Amino acid sequence: MLGRLNHVAIAVPNIAAASAIYRETLGADVSEPQSLTDHGVTVVFVDLGNTKVELLEPLGESSPIAAFLEKNPSGGMHHICYEVEDIFKARDHLIKEGARVLGDGKPKLGAHGKPVLFLHPKDFCGTLVELEQSAA
Repeated sequence: MLGRLNHVAIAVPNIAAASAIYRETLGADVSEPQSLTDHGVTVVFVDLGNTKVELLEPLGESSPIAAFLEKNPSGGMHHICYEVEDIFKARDHLIKEGARVLGDGKPKLGAHGKPVLFLHPKDFCGTLVELEQSAA
């Protein structure tokens, strides 16, 4: 069911400062910031060729990233994203197996313009998992 690793997401308190670390210190190719109001975050992607690192900054006080940063003020790994061929088929299979899909269970458009879902970390070894449809 799982495809390739799409990205690892890191929550950061300051996306400009984090982008500078990746761009200037590590010499990485970093995208421009993109605000995703439906998800309550501003994101940038660090292109690594075979995958990406997603840097997340809260977009407003109600952002789920704001709550994460309250517990982890300097930031940290937030989630890992895997690609799936058919997000609805993957969702239905996971629910049948007892996994919990967060939210209302309906995919939302993610930063790449493709449907995404999040899975409860308690069902996946303590890690928040995002699934992204590989072809829209």
